[in-house]
Amino acid sequence: MATITRRGFMKGALAVSAFPLVSPANEAEENNRLKFIHITDSHMDLSNDESVEAMELMVAFVNKNYPDLDFVLFGGDNFNNNVKGNSDALKFKEIIGKLHCPSYVVRGNKESSPKPNDSIHLNEFKSLFMDDKALTVQGKDWLLEKKGVQILGLDSCIENANNGIYTQETIHFAKKVLNAGKPSIILNHHPYTNYWKGTEEKDLHKYVLNNTKEVQQALFSYPNLILTLSGHKHIDSVTQIKHVKVVVTRGFIRPLDMDMYPMRYIEIHAGKVQEKLIYTA
Repeated sequence: MATITRRGFMKGALAVSAFPLVSPANEAEENNRLKFIHITDSHMDLSNDESVEAMELMVAFVNKNYPDLDFVLFGGDNFNNNVKGNSDALKFKEIIGKLHCPSYVVRGNKESSPKPNDSIHLNEFKSLFMDDKALTVQGKDWLLEKKGVQILGLDSCIENANNGIYTQETIHFAKKVLNAGKPSIILNHHPYTNYWKGTEEKDLHKYVLNNTKEVQQALFSYPNLILTLSGHKHIDSVTQIKHVKVVVTRGFIRPLDMDMYPMRYIEIHAGKVQEKLIYTA
């Protein structure tokens, strides 16, 4: 097992303590407040000790500074899926299993493009990361309900490709969940817009959800869809589509400075979303 030696465990553990975005008025309000962290594009790679150490640093930081989280969401390209067998997937699962709270995972293009061919595929990903009893699983998508909020983990991946799309099955599942009328969040890998103002068609095809217009028309008119969380491009963004807050979190693989690996802290209360980008140091 890799240990944190490169820049040290203590620096991350002694990082500036986290603080809630809003002060709870009373205990009942606090109990109804959903608190979680979004991490995407960690690209953990067994051939790169620093990438493994970074994930261990993340766990130590979260456990120390955010002890009251409801869960952590991982948004794809979590590990590079580039070794024979499933050792990288098992290492990733082992590390996030040390978080003090549950964690829930969707695939990115790395997990859906196994190299070599005997790396993990969809069925093994599901058996490793979608077997939690708290999840309702349909096909390659899942639903979690917590504190009156529905969290949809939607798989936007195309097998053996970097670009993404929502299948009709995924859209139907999302609509069925949204029809329940509860405040809802969508977690997926591919962003919905060209928020970085790219101009190359190949680049846009790779990074923007390929049927984003269809998806926006089908899902973003639901008044109870309050937040989406994506990654893939590694560039941070907070925008809005209709009434929906649309967040793309900076790739964990892109530290701001030494040991400053990015994540997003989010609170939801009474259908209102507050969020901020945070770093492990």
